[in-house]
Amino acid sequence: METTTTLWKQLWDYDPNGLLVLDEQLQIIIVNPAMCRMLRTVADKLIGHPAAEWLGEVGEFREALVTGRKVVGVEREFPRYDLYVRTLIFPIPDEKIAAGIFVDLTAEWKQERELHRLKQEAVQEVRQVVDKQMRVAQEIAGLLGETTAETKVSLLRLLETLGKGKG
Repeated sequence: METTTTLWKQLWDYDPNGLLVLDEQLQIIIVNPAMCRMLRTVADKLIGHPAAEWLGEVGEFREALVTGRKVVGVEREFPRYDLYVRTLIFPIPDEKIAAGIFVDLTAEWKQERELHRLKQEAVQEVRQVVDKQMRVAQEIAGLLGETTAETKVSLLRLLETLGKGKG
């Protein structure tokens, strides 16, 4: 039995996901080290305090406690902690508590945002190049039109002059 307890303690301590347990009053009663790292604090500052102080909106926990159903896959940003997570919130009805698993997606989220920014910049650059090419093409067309008109006038004068000389 002691080996099993030690194993669970190690799993709890080394799980890279944030683990958080709230009571019926939505107070934090258990937290693992990964969650403390995510919230940039220590367990003593979290335990016994309302989860809303740290998480803001705790509707998913309330929903799990009231309905008895899990709330899966909600993604949230916590700008205060420079954190982006996907959550799994589930009730433990016999204990009248709700547990949450917070999967840190911050690195992927930042990478996706950076990729989106680079795509937007590329699109803007392409638009600028196309606009410049269109302006140049219009200028060339204008110049060609002017020179064509000048050539026509010159040729007509030449023909007229040549025509007068025969007569």
